Amino acid sequence: MTSTLPIALITGATGGLAQAAVAQLKHSHQLVLVGRDLSRLQTVYGDQHTQLACAYDSLTATDALIAEVVSRVGHPTVLLHCVGSIKLGALHRLSPQDFMETLQTNLHTAYFMLTAFVKHLRLQKLPGAAVFVSSAAARIGTQNHEAIATAKAGLEGLVVSAAASYAANHIRINAVAPGILDTPAAAGLLSSEAGRAMAAKQYPIVGIGEVAPVADLMAWLVSDQAKRVTGQIWSIDGGFSSIRPLVS
Repeated sequence: MTSTLPIALITGATGGLAQAAVAQLKHSHQLVLVGRDLSRLQTVYGDQHTQLACAYDSLTATDALIAEVVSRVGHPTVLLHCVGSIKLGALHRLSPQDFMETLQTNLHTAYFMLTAFVKHLRLQKLPGAAVFVSSAAARIGTQNHEAIATAKAGLEGLVVSAAASYAANHIRINAVAPGILDTPAAAGLLSSEAGRAMAAKQYPIVGIGEVAPVADLMAWLVSDQAKRVTGQIWSIDGGFSSIRPLVS
């Protein structure tokens, strides 16, 4: 029997935040989970949901992904783009290759994915909603974050401008901007008790972020309850980007 649930596309689906988003949306949406490696998707999700592979590295790749989704399950109207990476280092310690790879993973994939998604919605005359993942580092200068801050600041520019371009098409585009989250992607930064304590103390609300509240916010942003919300960057960072922590 064909599902009547809206179809949601979740990219970077093996990541910690994406897995929390899957848990949030699995009862309200028909999910299509996308990753670069099908075997990793299967390891995480078994035979649950539709699973597809995509490199996200060109419009050819993302257009083909959308076409395959349509062929297999129907027209996607929700996109949660959770593809990302963390690469830290001041400019003098950061290789050009690392810098460009950070842009590719965090910004270029978003451009390719959003372009294909919007193209499809406009062709089908469908409303839709997309949510991207930025970072607190895009909004406040943070040591050793040059590459990721550049990529995420570009992402925020993409989100707000595209939201303006496609509001008349009833396509809503927003982003969440967390601080550091307790995910495998941040494991290297949080591997020691000293490292965790240092990371936690930089936030006015001391602590390491959890994925569940961020996933809750993303789920709300693609719901009908947020039908008047577009072009917004939602900070969920313990006050990091707007207020000073207590200095003791």
